[in-house]
Amino acid sequence: MEGALLPILHAIMDRLNFIPEEAISLLAQKLNLSSAEVSGVISFYHDFRKEKVGRHKVQICRSEACQAMGSRDLEKHVKTSLGIGYGESTLDKLIYLEPVYCLGNCACSPSVRIDDDIHARVTPDSFDNLISDIKLVKNRDKDSTR
Repeated sequence: MEGALLPILHAIMDRLNFIPEEAISLLAQKLNLSSAEVSGVISFYHDFRKEKVGRHKVQICRSEACQAMGSRDLEKHVKTSLGIGYGESTLDKLIYLEPVYCLGNCACSPSVRIDDDIHARVTPDSFDNLISDIKLVKNRDKDSTR
């Protein structure tokens, strides 16, 4: 049953955006693993979290190529405009910010990944547009549930 752990953890993350503490003991019991083994897998992979974070993961590339093309200035802008630092979520839990050290898009630096989409040659203005698009979708979804 060990082989089932990663797909189950990914499914929980997709659904809840974090791994609740009570899921660890339940998974351990159902998969015939110890809670320590399940917790070890969660802590080993940086995509798994035990606490709820922003729904959309924004990663800024901090590789040397991106830094040479302005990612440090972009990073300052992003932190200021979102009002958060790395490892933090916006107050509305919409965005979680984290560094990444290569997106494999060096020729088009600086790069940002939002969820599963990589964006090239990102400027402060284009970043703001990307975030505006996320906020528009959130507001549209909220309006459709009324």
